[in-house]
Formats: sequence, structure tokens, C-alpha cells
Amino acid sequence: MWLNGEEVPFEDNPRAMRCLKALQRLALAKGESLKFPLEWKLHIVSRNNFPTAAGLASSAAGYACLVYTLATLYGIQDEELTAIARQGSGSACRSLHGGFVHWHKGEASDGSDSIALPVVTSAHWPNMHVLILVVNDSRKKTSSTKGMQRAVETSDLIKYRAKQCVPQRIQAITEAIKQRDFETFANITMQDSNQFHAIALDTFPPCVYMNDVSHAIVSFVHAFNAAVGHIRVAYTFDAGPNACLYVLKEHVPSVLQAIHTSFPNDAAGSVEYVKGIPIDGTASPSSTPTTADAILNGNFTLPTNERNLLKYIIHTKVGLGPQRLTKTDSLLNPSTGLPY
Repeated sequence: MWLNGEEVPFEDNPRAMRCLKALQRLALAKGESLKFPLEWKLHIVSRNNFPTAAGLASSAAGYACLVYTLATLYGIQDEELTAIARQGSGSACRSLHGGFVHWHKGEASDGSDSIALPVVTSAHWPNMHVLILVVNDSRKKTSSTKGMQRAVETSDLIKYRAKQCVPQRIQAITEAIKQRDFETFANITMQDSNQFHAIALDTFPPCVYMNDVSHAIVSFVHAFNAAVGHIRVAYTFDAGPNACLYVLKEHVPSVLQAIHTSFPNDAAGSVEYVKGIPIDGTASPSSTPTTADAILNGNFTLPTNERNLLKYIIHTKVGLGPQRLTKTDSLLNPSTGLPY
């Protein structure tokens, strides 16, 4: 197996091996002739185009693709696979579907019914976009898995959250998604992110994922929403300092312009600074604000931070889930069986 160009021992990765063995058992259980015998050795190449192990769900993306690819290879892509993907990375079960997805906790003691099911497809809310502000793309000190295990063992707050907060919030945010109610969606998203990091601090020893720049981004979002008079952007932080900002497509240029103002960066004019989906409309640091956002240059001043606090920005949107690529997009050379 090669991960981002580096050869890594597959057998030494217990999570990857669990996924492989579970898929092979599922293939055998079907009792049909396999296109590729299970005894055949595998060459696997995985490559991320965003930071690995930096709190941006790289493991979820990687294990979702691994499970989907092996299931396609063994002819079981139509089976229930989310419980298998979860054995690699919990969040990977959600990444096997496109659109908005609900990971159900389940009731079985063995976790077999803890699966992910779609809420709506990506086509339901096509203008829901995301700006990822990358503060630090290095590997975090405490992995998501270890941090969560420690929280379950030591945090009193997590018990209250699981029983009193999560069920109500899931119900409310699911309805907000179905109704395309951005304000409700945004409020729940930010409150839940804050509570998650409160639990990380309640863990003993504490897991500190956010840093000063993360908190500056939180302050920026609240200031921006106050300036425009309603909630236009929402933040959420996973197990890392990097921010995911939800914003509707039509507001991406104005929000990005405000980010350039509040977080000035010497690289802002570079094509490598804002990556991902091209921005519709002008969103450079020197661009002229629209009439709707004139308030930002009038009666309200956004907080201005030190220069170069952000490494880069990724512009993306709600995705389709795993997609099978063409042969020309393959990461393996079919003649040699080795990476290109």
C-alpha cells in the first residue's frame, strides 16, 4: 500500500485489516463466483488532496474509498457497507453516501446496527458550500480515535451530551436540512461544535484541538453575522484547529472577501492560496464590495488579525460520495502494478 506516495505496511494497520477481512467474509457469504479470488494479493494506492490527520476527516475519506473500492472489486458494492467502513474510521460510514448523512448509534451490543443512512442527496441543497480555513496542516498530537476513547472514559459532560443534547439536535438539524433552513442549521452547527470542544477540554488529561487562530475565526464569524444583520456563515471545528465554514454559494465571494480583510495574507493573490472550486464573482482582497455588504465598509469594522495566520483556503461543497474513476485517472500503472 502507498499512502500519499509513501509505501506503508498494510498488514501493520489493524483498522485497514479489519475492513479487508470483513469485506472478504461478506463476499464469501454471498456464495457467488468472484471475479478476483480472495487469495490474490492487492496493491493499493491512496492519495489525499487535502491535509492528512489534521482534523479534516482524511481518515474518513480514505477508509470510505478503501471499502468502496474493495467492495467493487469483490462485487459486493450494493451490500450494507457502512458498518464495515466504521471499523476503519467512525466517520467513514457517513462518507460512503453522498449528500447529508445520519450516523445512527444503533442498539446492538456488537455495534452491528450502528450504520449510516442518507438524509437527502447533494442535489437537495446544491448551493450549500464550505470554506475550509487551514490553520495547521500538520498531524495533530491526539488522534480522533484516542481523544474520543479518553473522553468516554473520563468526561462527565459527554454523558449529558449523549443523553440530553444529541438526540434533540439531530432531529432539529435533520428538519432544517430538509427545509433548507440555513439559520437553524447554522445555529445548531456552531453550538454543537462548541460543545464538542468543551467535552475535549473536560477530558482528562484534556484534548486541546483549537488554538488562538481557531478562536479568532470564531470571533470573525460572529462579527460578520452581526455586521450583515443575520446568520450568513457558520463555523464548525472537528478534532483540529482548522475551521469549516458553511456558507451558501451566493455569499461565498463576500464571505471570502471579509476573510481576506480580517485575516490578511501575503499569499492571497496566489492561485495556491484559495484552492478547490473556482469562485464565482470577484473575491480578491482588493475587490469592490456589493451593495448588500457595504455595511462592512461603513458602520462596522471586522476584527483585523496578524498577517499570514492562515496557510490556505479550500472551497468545496456537499459531495456525491465515492465515485468510480476512469482508467486514465488510475493511480496504478496497469503494466507494472505499481504507482505512477
